[in-house]
Amino acid sequence: MTRAINFNAGPSALPESVLQRAAEAVREIGGSGMSILEISHRAEPFLSLHRDAQDRLLALLGLSRESFTVLFLGGGASLQFLMLPMNFLSADVGADYVDTGTWATKAIAEARRLGPVRVAASSEGDRYARIPEVDRVDPSSRYLHITTNNTIEGTQWRTLPDAGAIPLVADMSSDILSMPRDFGRFSLIYAGAQKNLGPAGVTIVLIKRSFLETASDNLPPMLSYRVQHAEDSLYNTPPVFGIYVVGLVCRWIEEQGGLASVAEHNAAKAQCVYDALDAYPDVFEPTVAIPEHRSQMNITFRLRDPSVADDFLKGARALGMVGLKGHRSVGGFRASLYNAVPLEAAARLAEYLTSFARR
Repeated sequence: MTRAINFNAGPSALPESVLQRAAEAVREIGGSGMSILEISHRAEPFLSLHRDAQDRLLALLGLSRESFTVLFLGGGASLQFLMLPMNFLSADVGADYVDTGTWATKAIAEARRLGPVRVAASSEGDRYARIPEVDRVDPSSRYLHITTNNTIEGTQWRTLPDAGAIPLVADMSSDILSMPRDFGRFSLIYAGAQKNLGPAGVTIVLIKRSFLETASDNLPPMLSYRVQHAEDSLYNTPPVFGIYVVGLVCRWIEEQGGLASVAEHNAAKAQCVYDALDAYPDVFEPTVAIPEHRSQMNITFRLRDPSVADDFLKGARALGMVGLKGHRSVGGFRASLYNAVPLEAAARLAEYLTSFARR
């Protein structure tokens, strides 16, 4: 099989070695005589894989089990938009949110169902083409929420905002494990797996234990962080295969040299593509002009001449490139360069951008 050059925004590329191990596990896992798709989530072979995935994830983030708990849930980040405020907000207690685009806006809308929400900063007036400054956080806020990478708009937080004593919460769905951060500064992190961590169907939630202790204890069990923690994400049947692949991806990142090495690789990929776009301003229009605000995960751009958009995509497909069409809400183009996308793929895209501009 010839592998596509996969620039999809999610579900997205996975490392080939991970795919190989996962394929083997679909036949049999750990000498059990059963597929990973068949094994009981209460059986020791799976429980061992479950703990391994938790431990590897915490180690990569530089966090400890004593300080943080790892939950493997379903529903994607979209469910967390609701589950987070359901656990921490009330009619009288609100939170601060930073509005940096579509997914932040959706998170704000869900939180407003549960309690007061203050938009601490927004770049809506600039069509979300930058990361806004957070000048002040309401000292009575339950938490400050940010979306660390904006897949549709192509922006990314490089420097975290100063939340002071207010708990910092983040949707890291599209850039978790892509670079080192001071993850200990966060009280809660959530991420859909289908971009940098594994397949669609499993959602990771990391919660500082001291923050978890302040969560509501009067919620339906499936929506309660307290219950999910007490049951080690096994209150009901978890996404077994997805959890297994998350563990494989964590192991693969370790083999690459950890987050520092992965970050260097990601920076090189992004620079390669941005350089090609910036070299031909009469042909391409990157949607984020400020280099420090540009995402290394999702490079968004338009053609100055929209009439050749179909030709651009047709030429890319002829070279085996898929996933370059922009999100339906904004149009244009998007190249997603998640961890598993190799530097060679970014270089091939840069070559194509250059040849298209010169034609």
